[in-house]
Amino acid sequence: MKIVATQMIGTQRSGSNLLRLMMSELDNISAPHPPHILERFMPLLPAFGDLTIPKNFYTLVDHVCLLVEYNPVPWKDEKFFLNREEVIGHCKEPSLEEVAKSVYEILAEKEGSSMWMCKSMANIHYVDLLEKRIKPFYIHLYRDGRDVALSFKKAIVGEKHIYSLAKQWQTEQELSLALYNRLGTERVIQVKYENLLANPGFELQKICATLGLLYKEAALDFYKSEESKKTAQSGKMWENVEKPVIKNNFGKFKNELTEEDIRLFEQVAGDTLLKLGYPLCFPEQQERQFSEMEINFFQMENKRMKQDSMMKQKPEDIAKRKRQDDLLKKIKSIIPVEGILG
Repeated sequence: MKIVATQMIGTQRSGSNLLRLMMSELDNISAPHPPHILERFMPLLPAFGDLTIPKNFYTLVDHVCLLVEYNPVPWKDEKFFLNREEVIGHCKEPSLEEVAKSVYEILAEKEGSSMWMCKSMANIHYVDLLEKRIKPFYIHLYRDGRDVALSFKKAIVGEKHIYSLAKQWQTEQELSLALYNRLGTERVIQVKYENLLANPGFELQKICATLGLLYKEAALDFYKSEESKKTAQSGKMWENVEKPVIKNNFGKFKNELTEEDIRLFEQVAGDTLLKLGYPLCFPEQQERQFSEMEINFFQMENKRMKQDSMMKQKPEDIAKRKRQDDLLKKIKSIIPVEGILG
């Protein structure tokens, strides 16, 4: 059975779990919570050496499988296990992207699905690899960047200073728009978060029509599903997914971000906001280039704010991520010393 791939792209904190959980309720698609395989392992590949050497490739596969098995939102259940030899046998070549593809396909096969969806939106940075090895459909889910920034400020992960958040959002949206312009509507489906809130049934039907999936009204009751409960229980960031769609969950930045933050975001990413149909709060000002001194200050503040955020994490949230974090720290610690994990 041929298994088709779908990749969500854009920027996290844009309603991607909401859409994933809706799609999980459709027939014939496997949409697990993402362990962010490419984002996390691409910078670590030097630790594994030459992947054409079977021992090195097995070590990479084992660590990717551990990352999946340690995911804070379990795939299927807490006892989910990936057979390493099965994953290796599934790979057409010894590469990280083949391993990522294989673990998603294996889960889809176990669930009897002919399609899988990856919600790692940062994979927009790895489109060349995806196009070379997988050629998925893409769902470009986008949200007002100022609300994305506000959401990241409240989350336990991600950037925290408004400059860093604006640069990230702008970069990822521009990459997504470029991909849409390159591949067109047959391969890229654009979904505006605010439209998803206002009319989720319509947006889901649009996605189903492109992907060849059967739309089910029951998908709008996603918040009653076991997958939603499992996700909500896995961290404060996802607590809203156990509730129906919150139709007014937009525009909060106007009251919760400072004027200074809104102005700075629009100075960085105002043109991209306008491209995506979001009016500016301060249209009289223009995007501008910041000095090296200003950028260094923003980056230092961002680092400090991220450290402060880490200190405020709930112990239970830290515990759920500890196994993944420890695994990645172990690999990082080896790169500068040995260059090869063995």
